[in-house]
Amino acid sequence: MKEALRRIALQADDLARRGVALIRRYPVRAALALPALLLAYVLVLIPLTPSISDLRKAKTEAPAVVMSSDGVALAEFKRINRQWVKLRDISPAVIDALIATEDRRFYQHHGIDLRRVASALWSTLRGDLQGGSTITQQLARNMYPEEIGRSATLNRKAKEAVTALKIEAVYTKDEILETYLNTVPFLYNAFGIEMAARTYFDKSAHELDALQSATLIGMLKGTSYYNPVTNPERALQRRNLVLAQMVAFGKLPADRLQALSARPLGVDFERQAEPVGPAPHVAAQLRKWLIEWADRRGYNIYSDALVVRTTLNSRMQKAANQAVARQLARLQPLADARRRKGQERQLLQSGFLALDPRDGRILAWVGSRDFAQEQFDHVGQARRQPGSTFKPFVYGAAFVQGFSPDSTFVDRPVTIRFEGGGVWSPTDATPPTGQTMTLREGLSFSKNTITAQLMERVGPQRVAQLAQSMGIRQSRLELVPSLALGTSPVTLKEMVAAYGTIANGGSYIEPVLVTRVEGRGGKVLEEFAPPRREQGMPHAQALTLVDAMRGVIDQGTGSAIRTRYGIQADVAGKTGTTQDNSDGWFILMHPQLVAGAWVGFNDNRVTMADSWGQGAHSALPMVGDFFQQSLRGRWIDPRAEFAIPRPHYLPPPTAQPHPMRPQDALGGIINNIFGRLFRQLQ
Repeated sequence: MKEALRRIALQADDLARRGVALIRRYPVRAALALPALLLAYVLVLIPLTPSISDLRKAKTEAPAVVMSSDGVALAEFKRINRQWVKLRDISPAVIDALIATEDRRFYQHHGIDLRRVASALWSTLRGDLQGGSTITQQLARNMYPEEIGRSATLNRKAKEAVTALKIEAVYTKDEILETYLNTVPFLYNAFGIEMAARTYFDKSAHELDALQSATLIGMLKGTSYYNPVTNPERALQRRNLVLAQMVAFGKLPADRLQALSARPLGVDFERQAEPVGPAPHVAAQLRKWLIEWADRRGYNIYSDALVVRTTLNSRMQKAANQAVARQLARLQPLADARRRKGQERQLLQSGFLALDPRDGRILAWVGSRDFAQEQFDHVGQARRQPGSTFKPFVYGAAFVQGFSPDSTFVDRPVTIRFEGGGVWSPTDATPPTGQTMTLREGLSFSKNTITAQLMERVGPQRVAQLAQSMGIRQSRLELVPSLALGTSPVTLKEMVAAYGTIANGGSYIEPVLVTRVEGRGGKVLEEFAPPRREQGMPHAQALTLVDAMRGVIDQGTGSAIRTRYGIQADVAGKTGTTQDNSDGWFILMHPQLVAGAWVGFNDNRVTMADSWGQGAHSALPMVGDFFQQSLRGRWIDPRAEFAIPRPHYLPPPTAQPHPMRPQDALGGIINNIFGRLFRQLQ
């Protein structure tokens, strides 16, 4: 079909060239045959121009919208950076300037101004190429640049004229003006009069005065040539010419012309960035997905009013954005202070993800600190070493093999030999105590020596298999002893999904983001079934793991959740820090919510300081802040409990190998006492 149309277009071009040659050679004969020639020519061009149905569709064009689960628009997939405004919301001065300059007989013709065409044709035959386009013809060019083109040929002008006649059959005059003013380009990625007004004068289209209107309409003759930013003198001359045209058209008092012409341009220039919305990384991901979905089903994401219903909660997304922004604003000055003289400044990055473990619905997704500067997604794309947040898979595999949280190991130096002649000797921040520790204590205080001994007993293969069945399904896990301490890179999305399996009693549910796609009028085009549950870990052992991970929050490395954020709900989690503080992690679980954060630099060779780079200090505050807001907002039930009773004892003080501030330790004890008292009163 395209090849046939191409051949017709070539024939039409050839016909046009021959026609012009015949008119010049035999003007009298051509004049007699002209009506028949024109009719034949128009009939040839009709298939090459947009159909009436195409024009009607363009008239009701509506971009796809991404919606949150609570009915808030998260993103709009526009073809170009444009804010459509109604004709009544555009300054009358703009309309007066447009008609006075571009098409004075706009309301008298039906798409083609025959007087201007005759004048332009006569001038062209004498060798002076002139245009006679009406506003409707210009709109045809703007709407269909590929079908009509912009070459200076009679064939292009004829296609433009035919399309203009079709537009006049479908659109009213006011609709033509509105569509034209909303589609015309104004440089700097500004399309339409509203974006032009914001870009060049920092105001809306309805606020434009006569001078500003004349400046913008004057640009239409040549946006680059009459650019008021780079060519102010030309723009000023062109503006004054438009003002004179308005006077001649009776839309501006003649006695005001001289005073107005003496005024400066008054440009207040600022590029208009496209709004990224509250969940830009999700929007970017869904745009790619929706294009493929729409192509398979014959829809257009820019014109068919598609609505993508997502699982995101707008309030939780806002809370996640705020939590990430606040923490990175605190940490960046500390990172800057470590920069050596002459060293390039490195920006800290972060990823944050929250989901409902009961059904896999993703509730909040923050892919980076600033989408405008960093489009790389640190939730689903970045693979980083998870550090100690991987340890629960080691302990979970041990519980499946028959170990219990009360099983004991000695905190001692460990050396493990593995295949290939390698030796692995993990250490902790503090020397081994030589004391006996339970697995609950080893996990709570993130003891590497205890975890390494456990890995030696369970084996890397069993640990990797459990991690994969629980949610680590895209990243490759290396079957070596150091896997116990999170040396195999994974994504934050995988880790949060796997923790969701723990919180959900061992049932893995693939994270879900889209529930359905709707068309015009709310018609459901496709509804996506909830993902099926898979048993990633035996139920009883998953509950045992949850109970052991409560200790991380009650007395261990994640105790700031209780002491700093005052969260007394039933939660469990794990901190994580990789070698030299390259990565900081923290994931927190509640029966109705799992949230995790990662903090680090894009270049993993750049490290964070010991004082603030550990997961408990870098990533935990983001999650703590988010959970605090979630509980205050009652987005989750603060009384919800895991299906295993909370422990009714405090670990002995000797089981705390990592130093803790006295006020933190005291706060943790007080919070636990009051927490137990509160549960008993319930």
